[in-house]
Formats: sequence, structure tokens, C-alpha cells
Amino acid sequence: MDIITIGDGMITFDPQTKGPLRFVNQFERKIGGAELNVILGCARLGLKAGWISRLGKDEFGRHIINTMRGEGIDVSEVKMVEGYATSLNFKEVQESGSGRTFYYRTKSPTETLTQELLPEEYIRQAKILHVTGVFPAIQENNRAVILRALQIAKKHGVKVSLDPNIRLKLWSKEQARNTILSYLPYVDYLLVGRDELELIFETSNDLELMEAMSLYTFEQVVVKDGASGCYSLINGAWVHTPGMHVAKVVDTVGAGDGFDSGFLFGMIRRWPIQKTLEFANAIGAMVVQVQGDNEGLPYLEEVEVFLGKREMIER
Repeated sequence: MDIITIGDGMITFDPQTKGPLRFVNQFERKIGGAELNVILGCARLGLKAGWISRLGKDEFGRHIINTMRGEGIDVSEVKMVEGYATSLNFKEVQESGSGRTFYYRTKSPTETLTQELLPEEYIRQAKILHVTGVFPAIQENNRAVILRALQIAKKHGVKVSLDPNIRLKLWSKEQARNTILSYLPYVDYLLVGRDELELIFETSNDLELMEAMSLYTFEQVVVKDGASGCYSLINGAWVHTPGMHVAKVVDTVGAGDGFDSGFLFGMIRRWPIQKTLEFANAIGAMVVQVQGDNEGLPYLEEVEVFLGKREMIER
């Protein structure tokens, strides 16, 4: 396995009209979840990907697991649990492409995944374990589950990727900060937003941020900055990789997850960091042009066309 992740899977209801959710009368059923999106993006790029999760034993859970299996993702460690409903969210999308998310994910089937049930051998055989701050935000028990998974990964020399993906609708700033800080000693690749970096280290000063990060053994630190691209910390200085222009932004949800999948692909392929970040930026730009959390996640040849490295024959 190239990469595995641990995280919740949800049914996402996308509005058929834009504007405030209270005026939306029709929705389209899709699937989503931060970790789900990343691992799906990795699979479409051609990586061998696996997912550890718990879903409700219901029709929505069956839809998610069947879809992920159809995308080529190993779901042998995804269990469907009696007595739990699969998590839901409803999206609100504005004309600009920005929006809000409304979660319905308690009581979550992920509470049945305990530290003792983590599949150590499954984690051991992966090259990278990718985690986010969403799964530990859903409920308190999940925080210890992720910490234990990181310890297993480190024990076996598996690289760890962390996207804090802080969702303040799910937990407080203090809970997010304390939990993420407990994970950082195990992290090799930190993929973070500037606002998240400032929240975690409680400062907006560049020098203080660098001093705080110097206490850890990160191999790569990447700050995602939306349409502007990203910044990577190289030899104590921030290096900017510009974003890519798109004609129209349709839906910004999932762009960061797409970026993560491109970054992880580059790390597994052992690409130079600049090539990796340009590739990741391209995927983020492609995702925002498509409605839905993961419908815009591209296949490798589509990214190559977008970057002008492959010719697309239309007719």
C-alpha cells in the first residue's frame, strides 16, 4: 500500500440552487469527508490506497463503501456497524463558489473504532499514513485513536502526513490546538493553512512561527493559500509557489484535499519539492472548477493535460 488514512465518510447533500440553505428545496446525494477525499484523490492518481473507517450499517453506508471500492480503494478495514447512522452533511453554496457546511454526525459510527482495534499490520505496510484534524474533532475518543495510529506508524518507519483541517463547528480552538500539538512530534509532512498555523502556535509573527516549528522534525511544511498558491518552508525561509488561474470558480470545497493528494503523490514518487507543489496546486485549481467535494479530483493524465505536458485529443 502506498498510502492509507483513517477518517469518517459522509453522505453530502449538495444544493441544486445557490444561496442561503433555508431557501434550497432540492439536493443531490454525493459522498464526502476530508480523509475520504484525499484517499480518493490518491487512488485516481494511480496510488495504491487504503482506508480505515466505520460507517453505519444502512443504505448510505453501503453506497459509500461500494463507491470507494469502485474507485480502487482497499476497504477491507472499513466496517459497517449496526445501530449507527452514517454521517450526513448539507452544503450551502454562494454564487462566488464559497459556502458553509452543516454537519449531522452524532452519534458517529466511528466511536466503535478504538485504539485496541487499530490494525497495526495494515498501518505497518503503508508508505504514508495521512490524518487530519476532522476525525479527532468528531468525538473525544477519536483523538486517542489517531495518536495511537501515529505511534504505530512511527514504530514501523511509516511517514506521517497531517492536515489540521480545523473545523470549529466540531470542537473549540483550545481542543483543536492541544490535540494537534500532541500529534506534531510524529509528523513528517505538515500541510496547513496560514490561519491554522497561527491558531496552533498562538502567534501571527513569522519569526515566532518558525521558532515554534523548529522544535519539531518536519521534513516538509507547506502552507496552503488558496488561489494564491502555497508557501513551503525551505532552509528557514518561505518559498512561494504561485497558484494557477482558472476561468471560473464553481465550488471551493475539497480543493485543499485535492492539493493534499497531489502533494502525497509527489512525495511517494520522490519528486523535487517544487515540482510536487506545482502539481498539487494544479489539482487544487482543477477541483474548484467542478461542483462537489471530490467529483473534480482528476486522474493523472488529466493533470498532465492541465499542465500542458500531454495533448488532449477531443475528436
